[in-house]
Amino acid sequence: MLTQTFNTRAIKTQINGSKIAPVHPVSDQFGEIAGYVGLIATEFSYRKDEEIYGEDEPAEYVYQVVSGAVRSYKLLSDGRRQIGSFHLPGDVFGLESGPAHRLAAEAIIDTTVRLVKRSSLEKAAGTDVLVARKLWTMTAGELRHAEDHMLLLGRKTAMERVATFLLEMDRRLAVASMMALPMCRRDIGDYLGLTLETVSRALSQLHAQGILGFSGARQIVLRNRQRLHNLDA
Repeated sequence: MLTQTFNTRAIKTQINGSKIAPVHPVSDQFGEIAGYVGLIATEFSYRKDEEIYGEDEPAEYVYQVVSGAVRSYKLLSDGRRQIGSFHLPGDVFGLESGPAHRLAAEAIIDTTVRLVKRSSLEKAAGTDVLVARKLWTMTAGELRHAEDHMLLLGRKTAMERVATFLLEMDRRLAVASMMALPMCRRDIGDYLGLTLETVSRALSQLHAQGILGFSGARQIVLRNRQRLHNLDA
């Protein structure tokens, strides 16, 4: 949890404050904005399962994942958890239309994020049309993801949801046809609106059908993307 004066927990360590440098040549959206204005980024490290910010806390900063992974989620009144998004290296999160965060955010594994003040971004957007366009593009991307996620939860079967998730992670994570998932199966279930048992059963069925293979606890190899696309259709 980060306050305006950077009064953080002892296990959270500030790394540096510096000009924004590229995270990834394709996905470094902060870096693209920094090309137009001299924004200053501060980096913080968070341990596994540590909160970055809580639901309804003031949205004073915008974040980008440097390394690791982050989940955004909401706790329901009955104690269940609904994960809205997984944020991976290069992803920007914490953009809000209102003054407070609608969801909480936690580090899934040991994670480093960079952050900039929201007021600095808004000021830059008010004076530079290119910055405003970049912010709009990031916001529109989040809206598209929210719409796709709503469709997934409302209209797709359990197997279709798992197939959709695997294709999303294949697009975002796969290196040499292998996905090293940072999230556990319980996280996946809370993202897809499924139980842990249902997720495990679906993955086992896909493995038995030769669509995917396992290489370690969280490493998945897609052996037949076309069949997975057919399940997602």
